[in-house]
Amino acid sequence: MFQETPIFSRLVAERGDVPNQVRGEADRIHRDLSRVMPWTSATDLPVRTTLDGPTW
Repeated sequence: MFQETPIFSRLVAERGDVPNQVRGEADRIHRDLSRVMPWTSATDLPVRTTLDGPTW
């Protein structure tokens, strides 16, 4: 996987582990959305077969 470099270690020490924080937030959002939009995957969505024009 990813091998840390000295500059990455220094950035983590200065700014925090931003990639890990983002991953955590993405996981939280995914869990929240799965409660309100209980689809198992995007492939379960119906396929749109026609292209509708503007409705105005």
